[in-house]
Amino acid sequence: MGRLSGKVALISGGAEGLGAATARALVREGARVMLGDIQIDKARALARELGDAADALLLDVTLPESWDAAVAATLKSFGKLNILVNNAGISEPGGVSSVSKESWARTMRINLDGVFHGTQAALPAMVAAGETGSIVNMSSMLALRPGGSFAAYCASKAGVAMLTKCTALECAANGWPIRANSVHPGAIETPMLERYLELMPELTREQAYAGFAENHPMGRCGKPEEIAAAVLFLASDEASFTTGTELTVDGGGFIRD
Repeated sequence: MGRLSGKVALISGGAEGLGAATARALVREGARVMLGDIQIDKARALARELGDAADALLLDVTLPESWDAAVAATLKSFGKLNILVNNAGISEPGGVSSVSKESWARTMRINLDGVFHGTQAALPAMVAAGETGSIVNMSSMLALRPGGSFAAYCASKAGVAMLTKCTALECAANGWPIRANSVHPGAIETPMLERYLELMPELTREQAYAGFAENHPMGRCGKPEEIAAAVLFLASDEASFTTGTELTVDGGGFIRD
């Protein structure tokens, strides 16, 4: 039996990057997975790759009604909901003095409000399942060690970390067997990182990559599968006494000198 046999997960931002790697890891361990993303064609292609254990739907994480529809579709397809992975997010550069009001609002709507809407929509179904459940929220190393050029991103991801702790305490106080934890990646080799590398045309790709790698004492950027392994652990009953924690997967980036 797999580590998640019999479990059902809903993953936001599941079409590519960390979400896709997480979906593959969860399905390998026996879970059935609903992939929610605004990139619906990519999400459907991944669902076809994963077979009968996966389905896909259009999900705009900024809209509560979109989340309600996603939870309802998950219940219709798979009968219950045990695991929520709030993974969808964006990163746009800009310090406090330079970030546009539009970029700030957009980042908060997707990165922080999206986690709130998703958690609020999913909790009733997870409680109704009557089984152990897990909420895993994707935060960032930059929630713990801020970067001055990423004000909106840092603030939104710090908010995710605190919202996760509030969720963990509420579930425990209500006697719900649902844990909530946040994962804090460093720079990871995903389409998001590739977009940042393209913002530095004066450097070769190798030079730009090396700049990100230098922020991690282990001397490299991470792989999506390394983040997926952390999500898998927190989603599984192996983490049955772990809630409200911040799990850094950043090659030592948070603790660097």
